[in-house]
Formats: sequence, structure tokens, C-alpha cells
Amino acid sequence: MAPVLPGFDYLRVPVADGVSLNTAVAGSGSPIVLLHGFPQTHLMWRHVAADLAAGHTVICPDLRGYGASDKPAEAGPETYSKRTMAADVVALARALGHERFALAGHDRGALVAFRAGLDHPAAISHLACLDVLPTLDMWEVMHGAAAAVGFHLYLMAQPPGLPERVIGASADAFFGHFLDLWTLDRGAIPGDVRAAYLDACRTAVPSIVADYRASAGIDADHDRADREAGARLRMPVSVLQQDWGAALGYDAVALWGAWAPDLVHSTVACGHFMAEEAPAVVAGALRALLTR
Repeated sequence: MAPVLPGFDYLRVPVADGVSLNTAVAGSGSPIVLLHGFPQTHLMWRHVAADLAAGHTVICPDLRGYGASDKPAEAGPETYSKRTMAADVVALARALGHERFALAGHDRGALVAFRAGLDHPAAISHLACLDVLPTLDMWEVMHGAAAAVGFHLYLMAQPPGLPERVIGASADAFFGHFLDLWTLDRGAIPGDVRAAYLDACRTAVPSIVADYRASAGIDADHDRADREAGARLRMPVSVLQQDWGAALGYDAVALWGAWAPDLVHSTVACGHFMAEEAPAVVAGALRALLTR
């Protein structure tokens, strides 16, 4: 059997026409929604979610296109735009009885959380983004040979066909590459969880590619329009990141500060999968955010 979050109830929650999200829920108190990254599922939050559930209602969905959630065919760029995926999250919380909630995301989930904060400020009380830059900023700092670290961004930005075939031909090697490369502590992702991640990704290649393809087009367009309009995140924001700025030559605090006037930015010493490698650090940062 695939691993689950112990003590959590599992629901399938309809959030849009033909789309339901596999969701784990536990705890009581003020709600916080936790969004996973790539190439993972909601299981990445297993330690942090259990910790936070002692004082909060914790909601951990698989994003549309990932894990056991529905994976609609890519009908156009909107299908997997972060705007669409953010609307899923707001609809999920509302279906569970929460009109306003805190939101934390890692990697792809952080991009969804960022978009939710801009599009639905009345719904998001606090926002945390782990180890990303906003989409438009990400593309603008990727340049030269150093950008090779993000080769997958360029591969999955290609038109439908080639990336799906290339990745699908060796899915375990492709997704496993990132689980290995981005982890400093290999023991943080035990064998059963790694297998669950690979199983989930192997069966979701088209939707995962569509998610990334949207970030190379419509998501950047949405960010650009908001930047030009002077849009800002109105809620308290916490950002935890590795020191990518030192490697790629940008000022992460300045880039995030342009979007988030009420910002706490922290640099972590662990690998990319920080909720699994340093769950106490992440849980502590989220608790601190919720007091602001």
C-alpha cells in the first residue's frame, strides 16, 4: 500500500468541473493549507503536517495533475496555469468550510501559493513560499551556463509532444534524478516515500509537463501584468530558500521584497526538500509566520 499521513482523514474534494483533489485533513484550529512541490505529492509534508496539526486544521492536497488528484487533459494554457491551480486551492478550502486560511507551498506549490496570494488576497491570511522565486523573476535570473541547473524548465517548456515522449521513455530516471540531486540528506526521503513519488510521477507525465509549460508562458504573462500594475502581496509573507542567489547572481531578498512589503526571508542550510530534511525548521518558520 502507498504511504499515507498517519492520523489524517482522506477526502476527494471537487474543486472545478471534472477536477477533484485528493486531500488529507487533520487537526483543529485556524486552517493552513500545505502545497507540495516537484517531483512529490502531499506526502512531502508528513512531518510538518503532523507537527502543525497539534494546533491547527492542516489541509494537504495533491495539486491538480499530481499524485492521486485528477489530471485533466491540457486543453490550453489555462488548464495548468497557476491561476487555475490557485482557484482550485481556494475552492478546496471553501468546500471544507474555510473562507480564509494560511497557505504554504514548496517549489511548484509555492508558485500556486504566490498566485493565490495575488488573486485571492481576501482568502489568504498568511503566505509562505519555500525555495522558489516568482515565475517571472525565475526566468529573468536564468542565464548562461549556470542556468543548466534548470534544464528541466526548458525541456518542459517545449510544445506538446517531445518533452512528454522524452520523459515518459525513462520516467523513473528523470524524476529520480531530481530526488537525488536536490537532496543533501538521502535518508530524509525513505524508500517507500521515494517509490510513491516515482509511481505518482510515472503516471502523470503529461500533466506535470503541462504544469511546467504553463510557467514558461501564461504564468509569466500573469506575473508581468501584475508587476506592471503594481500588484503586491497584502498579507504577511515568509520565504525560506537555499542560497541560490549566490550561485546564480541575484538578490533574492530584493526580488521577493518587490512583491511582498511584509516579508521575512530566511536562508536554510539543508537541501531543496527542506520540509523533509529540516521539518522542525520549516514548522517553526510557519508557526512564526502565523503569529504575525
